[in-house]
Amino acid sequence: MAPSGQVAEKQEPPELGRDPELKSWRCLVFYLCFYGFMAQMRPGESFITPYLLSTDKNFTQEQVTNEITPVLSYSYLAVLVPVFLLTDYLRYKPVLLLQGLSYISVWLLLLLGDSVLHMQFMELFYSLTMAARIAYSSYVFSLVCPARYQRMAGYSRTAVLLGVFTSSVLGQLLVTVGRVPFSTVNYISLGFLTFSLVLALFLKRPKRSLFFNRAAPARHGASPSELDRMNPAPSQPADAKPGRAPLGAWRDWTLVRMLRELGDHLRLPQLRLWSLWWVFNSAAYYLIVYYVHILWNVVNPTTDASSVYNGGADAASTLLGAITSFSAGFVKIRWALWAKLVIAGVTAVQAALVFFMYSTSSIWLCYVAFVLFRGAYQFLVPIATFQIASSLSKELCALVFGVNTFFATVLKTIVILIVADKRCLGLPVRSQFLVYFMFFLVLFIVYLSVAMLVILRHLREGRHPPPALSPPQEEKAEQVLSLQDRGLSGPKPEAPPPALEDSVWTAGLASREQNQHPEAKA
Repeated sequence: MAPSGQVAEKQEPPELGRDPELKSWRCLVFYLCFYGFMAQMRPGESFITPYLLSTDKNFTQEQVTNEITPVLSYSYLAVLVPVFLLTDYLRYKPVLLLQGLSYISVWLLLLLGDSVLHMQFMELFYSLTMAARIAYSSYVFSLVCPARYQRMAGYSRTAVLLGVFTSSVLGQLLVTVGRVPFSTVNYISLGFLTFSLVLALFLKRPKRSLFFNRAAPARHGASPSELDRMNPAPSQPADAKPGRAPLGAWRDWTLVRMLRELGDHLRLPQLRLWSLWWVFNSAAYYLIVYYVHILWNVVNPTTDASSVYNGGADAASTLLGAITSFSAGFVKIRWALWAKLVIAGVTAVQAALVFFMYSTSSIWLCYVAFVLFRGAYQFLVPIATFQIASSLSKELCALVFGVNTFFATVLKTIVILIVADKRCLGLPVRSQFLVYFMFFLVLFIVYLSVAMLVILRHLREGRHPPPALSPPQEEKAEQVLSLQDRGLSGPKPEAPPPALEDSVWTAGLASREQNQHPEAKA
């Protein structure tokens, strides 16, 4: 059964082999989406914190808040870059298997561990699963032709979101309706994860990847990739393997040129703006996500497991996040002018919701505030993704998202080390949320100040039109504006947006647009 990429490369007439190719495509999509759905089936995940604080494990809130949870951020920072590189070098499937084994290790330690050290190792393995999430989103595009990238993005992301939603609802029904103990729910999660690991064993390992295992240079007039243009392949020995560059050459030549190219693109105001938003706001967002379950247990310190509705809150926030992400595609404004004001408004809403979670004593209002908070963040994720990806090739796009995620993780780790770790301030979770509110408040003030300056400058330039430009200057200015205002109506709503860890799928969309319209790239 030949993959669709090989079928496209042979360039057979449409009437030859169209049915086998279509059947192969449908089987591939179904299996990949089914695997993506099953990999998210962890009904006990929403109840890990109540389980640790229950009589089954009997950990204290101080241990969970200041000793166990901070390890997640530290270990994620340590494994993020190595896993990112290994994902591409090993061609995705081994990392997907590593993710499945790490998930099983997490739940085995959760069920069988009885010390703080065991739970810290659990957080270490969970950080491996987080770092490996990029493998799935990258893997699905390595098996399909570029013409099907956008459809594959929609299918795979829908499967993931549906899996997260179904998992949360199932966990809530088991706990509330079935009155199933937390330990039993975790055993059910372990069963689902074992099944998803078996599915991963039958995934096809692709022959190419984005960086280390590139396909042969483009032929028949096709557009070469960014790496092929920046680093033309020298004459190779006859016995050299095609498409695999030596590791030393990659480190000393191609990556340096990509970083230089990225430095040139950072002169674009919109790329700088949305990259900075990605770093600061995603760091703040995940600080809330990491500690909100502990806050819920402080607000509602009940011993009745059936009255814990963490799964319902996670399901509602996932659903609202999908809706707001989809609706972002219909926002029609001039992003080059109004982006900072929109970011300031969303950040103000997030700051208010964080303060509300800090101050309220009602668990239901705390649930609602978190659902709205997550929906507000997910509204801007597809906009930021499209604004970043629209002016970059797929290789540079993947590099930008990787760099942004890395710096966001560094910032998040620094804040956790200072605020949450017992070796520093070691604040209780309510005091932490007050600090996070101040973080969002500072971001809002900065965004609002810059937005006001941009609007005032625009109004002043409207009263005093600039002098006429010479033809070369006018052409250059039009190119810059076209890059800044690309997608004024927002990202296309056909494909749901990615989460922070698997946003690299947009590289395929950007590459497809550039191959179709090569003159649009500056």
